[in-house]
Amino acid sequence: MQQPQLLHEEKVFKDPVHRYIHVREKLIWDLINSPEFQRLRRIRQLGTSFFTFHGGEHSRFNHSLGVYEIMRRILETFEGRIHLSYEEKLLCLCAALLHDVGHGPFSHSFEKVFRYHHEDWTRAILLGDTQINRILRRMGDDFPKRVEEVIAKTYDNKLIVSLISSQIDADRMDYLLRDAYYTGVNYGNFEIERILRVMRPHEDGIVFKFSGMHAVEDYIMSRYQMYWQVYFHPVTRSAEVVLRKIFQRAKELFAQGYSFAQEPVLLLPFLTDKVSLSDYLSLDESVILFYMQMWRKESDPILKDLCARFLDRNLFKYVEYNPRDYRLLAELKEEFQAAGIDPMYYLEVDTTSDLPYDFYRAGEEEERIPIMLLMPSGELVELSQRSEIVEAISGKRRFDYKLYFPMDKVLALPEDVSGKIRERLGVMEDA
Repeated sequence: MQQPQLLHEEKVFKDPVHRYIHVREKLIWDLINSPEFQRLRRIRQLGTSFFTFHGGEHSRFNHSLGVYEIMRRILETFEGRIHLSYEEKLLCLCAALLHDVGHGPFSHSFEKVFRYHHEDWTRAILLGDTQINRILRRMGDDFPKRVEEVIAKTYDNKLIVSLISSQIDADRMDYLLRDAYYTGVNYGNFEIERILRVMRPHEDGIVFKFSGMHAVEDYIMSRYQMYWQVYFHPVTRSAEVVLRKIFQRAKELFAQGYSFAQEPVLLLPFLTDKVSLSDYLSLDESVILFYMQMWRKESDPILKDLCARFLDRNLFKYVEYNPRDYRLLAELKEEFQAAGIDPMYYLEVDTTSDLPYDFYRAGEEEERIPIMLLMPSGELVELSQRSEIVEAISGKRRFDYKLYFPMDKVLALPEDVSGKIRERLGVMEDA
């Protein structure tokens, strides 16, 4: 049995959300100071949301520390209620700390264009030739693999998995509170202290005392509001559309043999689809922003325009879009093309959807573990059966469709052409 390897003196991080983040284990401290984890300082937690909420500049580094701290507090709450060995507790803490270590710059936009998944890179960092892997192996050669399995939700102890991946877990609780704090909204706030007090370990997962149901309801509604008011904000999505188009244009130009004035050396592995782990770890948002600054001076008019738009926040406008109205989209593409505005880069339908809460449905591709309430009798009851609020939104996926385009380019067209396009878009003036 592994003996605790504690620091000579506890380390603390001052944190605006949790007040203090406590580190006692040397292994955790060394993981935090690894280059792969420090890289997360240079990757924003909220991607392009800073264009909408100027305070939303926080990084995946401080979110990861926050998830670790919530996990540490959960384990303290479970003391005396369940027996976890020191190694199992450390497994929980490591998984919480490292769950996002594979994220790249502007993660989701970058992933869509270059077709990779950050989960695969998390696995590569944990199991590959990295300092994180070497630190984890101090707990045994199989320990990195066990951490990876917890994060991937394949670990055999479902209780441990549920603490980091479920409909109410350490990850979600931190990002809701943290993102609400930094964006300056109130939607994401909920009583985390109360939730931690009523959380109980139970066989293959966590359950919540019935007396704490209202705190859980508050959490569910906070998540619902944050997705639609912050994460899916149309201005944030506009920035993501422009960002995707930048990557798409750079990729197409490279494929055509275009000679960049500033060769994108650090992006070449992604443009050639030959990415090593060291290539991936060399990339962060400062690198992407540097290339954008260079590309705004390129001779290609589309690439330089898109980069200038992103850097100067001259984003696309949007209108509501009905996905059944495909003829309108086809006609608009033809009119954009005829007017000299490339619809491949300047006319984009963006779709978002969210399922705020769901109960277990046999055979569903995406298995969702329901939130269970522990009744005074000891019986377990699924949350939506007792909560009218949660029942009202359970299993109901909401979709939103918007059509994005550059209003300034449309307004610059001859009046008759511009007026026709704006009439089709349902926008008669620059709103």
